[in-house]
Amino acid sequence: MKIQVGIIGYGNIGRGVELALLQNGDMELAGIFTRRDPATITPLTPGVKVYSIADAEQFQGAIDVMILCGGSATDLPEQGPYFAKMFNTIDSFDTHARIPEYYAAMHEAALDAEHVSIISVGWDPGLFSLTRAYADAILPEGKVYTFWGKGVSQGHSDAIRRVPGVKNAIQYTIPVAEAVEEVRSGIQPDLTTRQKHLRECFVVAEDGADLAAIESAIVSMPNYFSDYDTTVHFISEEELKTNHSAMAHGGFVIRTGKTGLEQQHNHVIEFSLKLDSNPEFTANVLVAYARAAVRLSDNGDFGAKSVLDIPPALLSPKSGEALRKELL
Repeated sequence: MKIQVGIIGYGNIGRGVELALLQNGDMELAGIFTRRDPATITPLTPGVKVYSIADAEQFQGAIDVMILCGGSATDLPEQGPYFAKMFNTIDSFDTHARIPEYYAAMHEAALDAEHVSIISVGWDPGLFSLTRAYADAILPEGKVYTFWGKGVSQGHSDAIRRVPGVKNAIQYTIPVAEAVEEVRSGIQPDLTTRQKHLRECFVVAEDGADLAAIESAIVSMPNYFSDYDTTVHFISEEELKTNHSAMAHGGFVIRTGKTGLEQQHNHVIEFSLKLDSNPEFTANVLVAYARAAVRLSDNGDFGAKSVLDIPPALLSPKSGEALRKELL
């Protein structure tokens, strides 16, 4: 019998999860749950029904794992523990500084209900976390660097859109090429925030807005742009839609380390991603971990988990024998 999967939230990630499920023959979409009017949503999967999020609790026992596709700022801190009491869950909580407290809340809820909740699944946190952990264990005498981009930052784009006089905007995070190459060389440089990434902003201003004031507000914005070299371009709404509507992203994790009695041998571990669609790729990671959550639940291994706790074989639909033959 196929794994029955539910989707909470039908935004970019939720639609990506639906697409991912169509590529996984051992899984089946059992329902989409939304805060919007269900009648306004037409799923891509024939026969799948859309329900109000308030109706989700009626599906306890019928859905094997619920994939939570809400945002980390306000949705998941509330939805995570709530749904962990009713279902096995997967989410992409990505506020790094708050992961310990979120894990604690999810572990309490899932453990009490005898469910599995795998948190912070995606590519960072997620696949990049695994790379950092593997590399740190393998090269204890070393240093790790993470670069993001080139890609669209949803949070930074939203911050620009909140500046008075801004009608619409998109922001790209761009690794500084010289910094990446310096790290790859193995010399283990100490790099500031400004030295590692650039920020490039494409802004559609309101008619009659003060462009100089908008630019000043952006480049001086604390926690977002003030610590970076930031470029602001003013463009038309049409140009923004035509040239900046894609959701590409990616990045690198690089760890350099030394071995030998005199640390005379240099080594570089690098993992990189280049993604045409950030939400679709993230959704595919979520779906693979949904399979693992069901397997852990079947074995009675309850509570919250992170990607660091999951054996890789649990992610695959293939048998252990097939994995050893084809991939080992």
